Order: sequence, then C-alpha cells, then structure tokens
Amino acid sequence: MFHRIRCLRRLAAITSLTLVTGCGSLFSSSSEKEDPIVVGTTSAPSTLDPAASWDGSWELFRNIYQTLLSYPTGATAPAPDAADHCSFTDGTNLVYRCVLRKDMTFSDGQALDARAVKYSIDRIRAINTRGGPAGLLGSLDHITTNGTREIAFHLNKPDTTFPFVLATPAMSIVAPDAYPARSLRKDDKVLGSGPYRLASYEEGGQASLVSNDHYKGVAKRRNDKVTIRYFQDSGEMVDALREKRIDVTYRGLASSDIVSLQSDAAKEGLQLVEGSGIAINYLVFNAKDPWAAKPAVRHAVAQVVDRPAIAHKVYQDTVEPLYSMVPTGLTGHTAGFFDRYGDPSTDKARKILQDAGITSPVPLTLWYTTDRYGSETAPEFRELKRQLEGSGLFTVTLKSRPWKTYEEGANKGEYPVAGRGWFPDFPDPDNFIAPFVGKQNALGMPYPAKRITDELLPETRRRDDRAEVVEQFQEAQKILVDDALLLPLWQGKQYVAASEDISGGEQALDPSTIMKMWELHRKTSW
Repeated sequence: MFHRIRCLRRLAAITSLTLVTGCGSLFSSSSEKEDPIVVGTTSAPSTLDPAASWDGSWELFRNIYQTLLSYPTGATAPAPDAADHCSFTDGTNLVYRCVLRKDMTFSDGQALDARAVKYSIDRIRAINTRGGPAGLLGSLDHITTNGTREIAFHLNKPDTTFPFVLATPAMSIVAPDAYPARSLRKDDKVLGSGPYRLASYEEGGQASLVSNDHYKGVAKRRNDKVTIRYFQDSGEMVDALREKRIDVTYRGLASSDIVSLQSDAAKEGLQLVEGSGIAINYLVFNAKDPWAAKPAVRHAVAQVVDRPAIAHKVYQDTVEPLYSMVPTGLTGHTAGFFDRYGDPSTDKARKILQDAGITSPVPLTLWYTTDRYGSETAPEFRELKRQLEGSGLFTVTLKSRPWKTYEEGANKGEYPVAGRGWFPDFPDPDNFIAPFVGKQNALGMPYPAKRITDELLPETRRRDDRAEVVEQFQEAQKILVDDALLLPLWQGKQYVAASEDISGGEQALDPSTIMKMWELHRKTSW
C-alpha cells in the first residue's frame, strides 16, 4: 500500500529479536486444561479505558481489544485486523476507507459494526483526556459510515501516517452500550473483541486473560490463558521467574538482572531474548516554571549531562546514549545534541548561564516515577543530580511518585523537570516528533512549534516514501535541539527472559514493542 514499507522493512533488525539461549522443540497445541502462561512486567496499566490512555496500558489493550488494523507477526507495516480491507480512496490521501470483516462481534456476542467503530473514535475526541490519545487524531476531520460494515475517515489534510494511527491500541474498538460517550468507564470491566477476554483484574496486581471465542482477526492464539502479573521491582520479578512462579518477563528488567541472565540463563533453565529497540528516555522542561522556562538553564543542563556515564554506570551498557528525540535506526536520525554541545563541559555551561546573567546556582526539582520505567530510574536520577550539582551550577532536589499519580501531576504541569519514557506508537520518525509538539500532545502541556506542526510535518505526511522527507525530519530535530524543552538521554534495547519451556518470545513483539501474548506457548519436548 505504501512506499514507506521499503523503509520499514529496513527496521526489521530493530524490531526483530535474536535468541541468546534456548533449544529447538516440538510445539504443543493449546488446551483449556493447561495452566495459564504467566507473564511478569513492571508496566501496570494506568486505565482500562482506551479513551484515556497514551501509555503502557496499550500492552494490555492489544490483547483484549481490537483495532481496524494491526501488525501481523513479523510485519512492520499495518494490515487489516477487524477490517477486511482498508485503503486511501484516491491519490490525495484525504479519505481513508475501511470495510469490516463479516459478522464481527464483541466478546459477549453483540454486533461489532461500523457504528461501533465510529463511536469508539468519536468518544476519544469528545472526552479529550488531557495527555490522552486524542492528540493522535489531529488530522481527522470527521467519520462517516455506509451500512453496517463501511467506515470512511475524512482527513483535514493529507496524512499517510493515518493507517499507523488506526493500528495503535488507542484506537481500540469498544461496545457503545458499555462505554459512555462523554466520560470514561470507571470500573475494572472490559468489553472488547480482541484475542482474549479480561476474566479478572486487580489493579497493580494482575490481569487474567482467557480466550475470546468470538474473536475474528489476524492473531493465531498459541495458548488459551495468560495471566499478567505486575511487579514494582525487577529483582522481585526475576526471582519469581527463577522460582517458576512466572514463565516470562518483559518490561522493566534491571540492567543488573539482564547482565546476570546473560551469563547464567542457560544453567538456570532460562532463556534470554535480546534485540535492538526504539524506545527512548528523556527529560521534559516545564516552560511555565520560573527556572526551567529560561532557555539558558535548559541549554546549560544539556551541556552538563553525561549520557555515556548514565548508560554505563547506571544501566551497565544495556542502553545506548541518545542525542536526538528520533532514535538511531529511523529515517533522518541525527545526533543534534552532540553536534551542538559535544562532550559534557562545565566551563561551557557556566558561560551559557553567565551570558544570560545567571551567576548563582540554579535550583531545579527533578521528578521521576517509581514504577513505570524500571528499577534503575531512581539511580539514574541520582546520577543526574550528581552530574548537575558536581558542576557547581545547579542545586537539585529529587522527588518521585507512582505512575498513576505521577502522570496526573505531569498533565497538570506540576513538575519543573520530569523524566519520561516513550514507547513508540509506530516505527516512523513522525512518531518521535509529532506527539510532543502542538497545543495537545503526549506531554500534557502545550509546546508551540509552528515550523514543525504547520510546515514540516504536513510536508512529510503528503509522501509515503520516507527517503524523500529526510531533510524535513532533520530540520525538525534541529528545532527541538534549539528549544531544548525535551532532552533525550538514552535509547533502549529489548529483552525478554523466559523459562526454557516457553516458545514465541521472538514473535511476541510488534514494531511498537508491545507484547502479543497469543504468540507464547509451551514446548512439549526437547
């Protein structure tokens, strides 16, 4: 469908995984008599309602809800899922039309039709949760339906990334009778049409998934039941894996645990799946804070921060230093912050502040979340504090909150400087720039950047061959460096640890690094 696919295929090395330890086997077919496969993660959902989430809740959503398009196993471009087929109707890229599969239903048997699709996406915009997924729909003007199966998305400007937006779990289809049109659902129940039903849910504890017998889509379940357990700490999670209380771990593995597993997995009856990734970690400066609002302060921080030290001392080289919001491996990636600032330098940072008339140490409060991005988050911020205060130019206070309240505070603009992570919606440079700029964005606070939002991004979205828009993405990154409201720190790798009797880890991740639980299954022999 898109010339862009040529570029995305080159990302196979980024989103594919290499088995470090493990053996071949015969595979078992799933059976209701089997125990559920238990997956451990430190990334608990912040909500069960797709209209409220632009975060790690998507990992659960991908398995219990359904979208018009999704990523088939091994694919890096979206393909029909709840839809039978989709396409732009002409060469203007202004109308995107989908036709649903026949006889689609939700998990309770009620019809999933074009009205339900329109309702689901219209309610995202009607509710318009601050920091929520409505920001993904900036190019959507309105939706029309024709009969029970046809949906047309009328765009206000050409946007060849729109199919990728429809493939995100944010666009999960919900049952109109079960989800209010203008408010969020408050209970812990779910009614979707994904490969699994949510049988039970304990916030911060676990989610029990069972097969949805009404499911029609691209997923081929290799198991009937999955239990997702949510951990606060990597060490606790890996202990559970070693003690056979869980079968698989994903998200939040501490570097020390990864290093230990790299050397000991085989003799412990475990396997480690490793690969490159495009998730990133960064700092956000609040333009309304008296100190963080000063460009010289932000530029001085950028001049002092030592990314290689963070990657080596805190993460034991399980992450890579990052000098742009667009990660290595994507079209148009630059190293803009390195080009501008080079190696860390206290002298250069002092001059930046002095030229702005700032001669006393700058007081900054750095906030981080305790339970979203892994066990190294606190040590990472202690290292940032050490670096900044070691320059003699800053006095730093560290504060933290659990993710649910942390996100609420971020959306209210409470933090002068905040640590954030970004797991991509889709593997395209657009998704590492567009979500952070404009009046409504993933940061929960406006970031006006008119050259990017009004000119550069629209230019890139008219073309589906990403090789033709490298210059636009490079210019956008330069603007982000100039503003320094966002300070990239590192780019993550992907690791999945599992018991040796589990297969499917290599296939379980889609291009946005979300685990597809249906790919996991047990081996029957060695």
